[in-house]
Amino acid sequence: MRKGLKCPILGGCQRTCPLDTPLTPLPLDTPYGLQPLVAINRFTADTEAEMALVEEATRAAGLPCVRSDGWAEGGKGAQDLARAVAALCEEPSAFTYAYEDELSIEDKLNAIAKKVYHADGVSLTDAAKKQARQLTALGFSDLPICMAKTQYSFSDNPKLLGAPNGFTVTVRALRVCAGAGFIVALTGDIMTMPGLPKVPAAEKIDVDENGVISGMF
Repeated sequence: MRKGLKCPILGGCQRTCPLDTPLTPLPLDTPYGLQPLVAINRFTADTEAEMALVEEATRAAGLPCVRSDGWAEGGKGAQDLARAVAALCEEPSAFTYAYEDELSIEDKLNAIAKKVYHADGVSLTDAAKKQARQLTALGFSDLPICMAKTQYSFSDNPKLLGAPNGFTVTVRALRVCAGAGFIVALTGDIMTMPGLPKVPAAEKIDVDENGVISGMF
């Protein structure tokens, strides 16, 4: 738990807390030149104390935040977030992309890794390097990059939770989606399909002898 923040869970908890890693205040010159807004998604098991703790940590880092109950209430629960986003859209901005189209594939990957993930850079496997050369020879190097990466970490290691420091993103393969118009960079052990959580919601859905469905959130 971060210094100065008291954990609201009596007796502590067994979960890995992302607040163990201090939140770094973001400057106004973010990678895209846009003002950030943090959406704090509430799930049914989240307590008011936990929500307040995350709000405190977020605001202490100089980041505006809004709670969202969209998971439980749908569109109605996300109205405050939508209003906050709409208000930000009316503010002046200096939008820019993280990289220029004419950069090489590897330079684009490095720009994403350093500017967005705060990594030291990228490391391409021999296979990925060969694919980068092939894609460049075929005229695809101007396409934007889509990163296929774990959602649990800024790194490509799902066990290195949150926003670690001093890491390199490993790109093991590159695939071109010519119709859609982008290159997919596969990092770590990520799979592009299927996109399921550790415990799919379908495992909790059931139908009793009277035809009543349960487990639908």
